[in-house]
Amino acid sequence: MRSSNRMVRKRSLGTVMIFLFLAILSLFMIMPIYLTVVMSVKPVGEIFVFPPKLYVSEPTLSNYRAMFRLCSDAYVPFSRYVFNSVFVTVSITAMQTVFSGMAAFCLAKVKFPGAKIINSLIVIALLYQNSVIYIMQYMVLAKLDMINHAAALILPAAASPMCLFLMRQSISQMPDSIIEAAKVDGAGPFRICWQVVMPNQKPALMTVIIFAFQAAWNIEGGSVVFDESLKTLPTVVQQAAAAGLSRAGVAMAAAVFMLVPPVVIFMLAQRHVIETMAHSGIKD
Repeated sequence: MRSSNRMVRKRSLGTVMIFLFLAILSLFMIMPIYLTVVMSVKPVGEIFVFPPKLYVSEPTLSNYRAMFRLCSDAYVPFSRYVFNSVFVTVSITAMQTVFSGMAAFCLAKVKFPGAKIINSLIVIALLYQNSVIYIMQYMVLAKLDMINHAAALILPAAASPMCLFLMRQSISQMPDSIIEAAKVDGAGPFRICWQVVMPNQKPALMTVIIFAFQAAWNIEGGSVVFDESLKTLPTVVQQAAAAGLSRAGVAMAAAVFMLVPPVVIFMLAQRHVIETMAHSGIKD
């Protein structure tokens, strides 16, 4: 009995320590978001108070009104920038999901010469960022006459090595017997991909959607799009908040505004990921 009580106490102590560690870690993660929201509703007089306060005495929405006013041009309304960002984000997210799913199915379940080399190239591509290939990418877009068009923002981001790698890893764990059974029933590769494989890859698809949406929503593209009517919201918000300390509140309001859509998408997609992983399973 004494030994069992000691084990229970040790387990309880371990659980409490883990809970305290996670609570402190979550506090460090929530604090920047909290400060951003607080700074966005602070008047200018409270922003430069020293020592800085973690709360706001007289909250105001003047920073948000200033943000909308500064981001609205005489002939381009603020809604146009929002539409451009939504259009680019939805297009990139849809294209990355479709292309990653089809390419990952071929690399994971279709045997063809050079598959191992392509898989190795995908892993190597994960080491490179967009800044490494930016000059070559710009030259290709210029040759294709896509500069100052929406395609200059969408097409370079239509495929992602990270999304393709995640989908390939997930599809490779699917039993081959299910695919063989679909072939026996007369299903072709395209039908097997979208009606057999993809319905069982919801966690991976939701993860791809989260990554693709977050990356696409923050695309600026100020170096390939110059017309005011084609600019995305991050570019305009950055221009409005680049006036120095006098617009620190406007910058925080813009950060909160840009933070809301990715958070909403993450919460919705995370719920589906958890439900799918908890209620589905594939056994060979």
